[in-house]
Amino acid sequence: MAEEKGKGIYNAVVIGAGTAGLVTAAGTAGLGGRVALIERHKMGGDCLNFGCVPSKALISSARLIDHMRHAENWGLDRNDPQFEFVKIFERMRERRAVIEPNDSRERFEELGVDVFEGDARFVSPFEVAVGDLRLQAKHFVIATGRRAGIPPIEGIEDVPYYTNETFFDDLNEKPDRMVVIGGGPIGCELGQTLNRFGVEVTIVEFLPKIMGKEDANVADFILDRLKSEGVRVMTSTGAKKAERLNGKIHLTVGSASGEGEDEVLEIDALVIAAGRIPNVEGLDLEAAEVKYDRGGVTVNEYLQTSRPHIYACGDIAGPYQFTHTADAQARVVVRNILMPLQLLRKKIDLSLVPWSTYTSPEVAHVGLTKADAEAQGIAYDLYTQEMNEVDRAIVESETLGFAEVLTARGGDKILGVTIVAAHAGDLLHEFVLAMKHGIGLSGIAATIHAYPTFAELARKVGDQFNRTKLTPRAKEIFGWLYRRSRG
Repeated sequence: MAEEKGKGIYNAVVIGAGTAGLVTAAGTAGLGGRVALIERHKMGGDCLNFGCVPSKALISSARLIDHMRHAENWGLDRNDPQFEFVKIFERMRERRAVIEPNDSRERFEELGVDVFEGDARFVSPFEVAVGDLRLQAKHFVIATGRRAGIPPIEGIEDVPYYTNETFFDDLNEKPDRMVVIGGGPIGCELGQTLNRFGVEVTIVEFLPKIMGKEDANVADFILDRLKSEGVRVMTSTGAKKAERLNGKIHLTVGSASGEGEDEVLEIDALVIAAGRIPNVEGLDLEAAEVKYDRGGVTVNEYLQTSRPHIYACGDIAGPYQFTHTADAQARVVVRNILMPLQLLRKKIDLSLVPWSTYTSPEVAHVGLTKADAEAQGIAYDLYTQEMNEVDRAIVESETLGFAEVLTARGGDKILGVTIVAAHAGDLLHEFVLAMKHGIGLSGIAATIHAYPTFAELARKVGDQFNRTKLTPRAKEIFGWLYRRSRG
């Protein structure tokens, strides 16, 4: 007989219904566990509502607009695309709505999960309160994610601005001019997309380069691309003051070093994409005896907090803030909740995490960057493959970009890969799989790839490695064998 909702002891109480929380709840319920899921805002979390899904929907519209503007690249007459800003955003929300049922309360209740709406706070290490209701469990999972951090700009509280949590639902008319504070992946994606929609965009980045995790040549490539499309990018620049005058936002920006003259940008809309902070407020983690700091909740390799029966996963636990790492961590938590002994539990392995930035062209990466290898004193060989030498890219007029593959010095073991190209996020995964299972470049070269495909990029890099083995001595031996075969 089913226990009354909210009564008795749960196997797991999960706080937060983003990717990490949903996967944990569904996985535990699917294995027969009794699960409660608490969400204070929207089921689906950032990815569905404010991140991956809506942003990629807008990016797809922006890509089509850009193709239409450059139709001559496909043998068509140049075309000035006709579109309405509002309809593009309506289409984004409609696409999101198609996916939304997968993360809905109704679906999870059908899976056997007890879903509760409201703010959760720990009363003790073994009890969580949601309003007047108290839930008890053998295990708890903190999956509350992160939110946009607001930089200390004078007057920022007195002007309207967007973060990722408000941009996709609250922006309902096209601004003429917009500033995006932050030149990371989110800022670059949104900046390029809105520029393609006809908005005059300026990206303000405090650091010397955009896309800080990428190698300098990759960041410079995307910087040049953004500038070529008309996006203004101000690096080594800080936003100092914001005020509203005559219906416009006046944003004062200046050198991050404090030198030189400040500039006042008069704009219609302001987007803040300058880092994210963990959602720990209100959880009363002290009552649970769970340790945390400004980086989030502290966890061990098993994703256990300072109280071993309380886990944390997803963005709140870090170190990465990706949907796919949240998913991977949640799967580990599902297993570890089930296992009665620590020796049967699994450690999280984040040694090989791919990521992709959906600018045009995309930037996808896994493993070591050149800067990483040099900082760690790791000797490497570098293989570079230009996209303009890949036949499918040529016929598709998608020749912009390149791939860089780092291998262990003198061998074919892959240490890291960066791809800057159309479909880079998809192309990367052949390398991810190869690295995961110890397949080197020679193994990729020996694999038959369908022609013509973008995936030939990987085989071409493998061929480059094989050519390095054709040393003068090897060529001399092969020549002797050929001469001998001729008699």
